[in-house]
Amino acid sequence: MDMLKKLDATVPILFVGALILWFLPDFGLKTYQTETLTRFLIFSIAAMGLNLTLGYAGQINLAQAAFIGVGAYTTAIMTTAGMPWLLSVGVGAILCFLIGIVLGFPALRVQHHYLAFVTLAFGTLMWLVARNEEWLTGGTTGIGQIPRPEFFGIALKNSVAFHRFVIIVTLILAIALWWIIRSPWGRAFQALRENPTRASSLGINVRNYTLLAFAIGCMYAGFAGSLYAPLTRFIDHTPFDLGKSLEILLMVIAGGSGYFFGPFLGALLSIILPELLRFSGGLYLIIYAALVMGLLIASPTGIFGLVDRIITSRRTAAASAARKAATATLDQGAKS
Repeated sequence: MDMLKKLDATVPILFVGALILWFLPDFGLKTYQTETLTRFLIFSIAAMGLNLTLGYAGQINLAQAAFIGVGAYTTAIMTTAGMPWLLSVGVGAILCFLIGIVLGFPALRVQHHYLAFVTLAFGTLMWLVARNEEWLTGGTTGIGQIPRPEFFGIALKNSVAFHRFVIIVTLILAIALWWIIRSPWGRAFQALRENPTRASSLGINVRNYTLLAFAIGCMYAGFAGSLYAPLTRFIDHTPFDLGKSLEILLMVIAGGSGYFFGPFLGALLSIILPELLRFSGGLYLIIYAALVMGLLIASPTGIFGLVDRIITSRRTAAASAARKAATATLDQGAKS
């Protein structure tokens, strides 16, 4: 009930966005375009998890793509063996959560770039396992013919049906993250980001909350991986390398680290914008890179950070003008 009292515009905006994405395929989108929208949603989930870890708890994770790989391989192995998708996504999410707990222990001793090196090492290890352990992952051959989820005998083979299923999952996970951020957990995460020493003096268990933030962020990547595998229907080690982790990090930073809708906007820039720029032919990647670099130079806090700065500046200017007007009125009254 307390959370309902604090309901802001976030949840309505999420539902409006879900409705728009739900009906977009009906406007003549091709299969590739629909699957691009689905990929945007999947990586938004992974970016949401990283935003919780980085933007709210202040912990750097360069292995988010590796956790996507854990979820993807878990789902691929289990569903190709005939197990239901729901079971595989549950196992993948729990596995990512537990690995996040174990990997999060270094976060108790090291911070910032030292923690980045720890997660970088883990990401490299997972990539090597995916490439070389053929008995488990198929190695460079990968795993193919991954089935899409099936519920009550209805398989989501159609790209539009699967897209709408991903919308529902994304909406549920986004609302769950909104609840976490607005809960005492979320306030504790933000206190850790601002000043761990002060948070500890206020009675916050730094150890437990640091591990929890890291593990939940990793679990969201696992959810994304469990959707990525049936989307592509084939996975190998290639999409889960350091480059993809850096791309997810770019989504969070470009959209606005620490802002709830930052990951969605960042994923939009990273997934959708390059597709919109394809009209320029072979120059689209150069244009995309120039736009992103220009954005980060103009606003290191991302798009939402820039918007927030502009709003704050206008409010400050308005308050200053009102104060000057009030002072002038008082002066005139005193003279008269």
